[in-house]
Amino acid sequence: MPNIGSVLKLEIQRVARKELRSETQALKKAVTQSRHQIAQLRRQLQALERQLKRQSRGSGRAAPEQEEGQESGPSLRFSAKGLAAQRKRLGLSAASVAKILGVSALSVYKWESGKTRPRARQIEAIAQLRGMGKREALKRLEAE
Repeated sequence: MPNIGSVLKLEIQRVARKELRSETQALKKAVTQSRHQIAQLRRQLQALERQLKRQSRGSGRAAPEQEEGQESGPSLRFSAKGLAAQRKRLGLSAASVAKILGVSALSVYKWESGKTRPRARQIEAIAQLRGMGKREALKRLEAE
């Protein structure tokens, strides 16, 4: 037959566990809600940062004024992936493309990785590169 002391001790442990469980469940719910709110605030912050980045990109540069004699040609677009694909299509290294464009190899690398954007004059040279074939590109390399 069990001792009254051991039975009492077991009963106290059971009741204590039951009390703790009810207390911790409330805390777990509060922690879950807090994590959900934090995640929601992070998503909202990222959306606002993206929106700010888009607005600062668009309004940060003023359009250059055209002289009276100049006509506005088609605007040239630049894509980092497009430059890399063009370079691979021609079978050239970044250093070779840099030599053709008259820039450093590091510039071409940064353009392709999306870290920087070429200037308007360089974008025009890249547009000319798009129209070249392998033979013409190799001729230009030999000429320079």
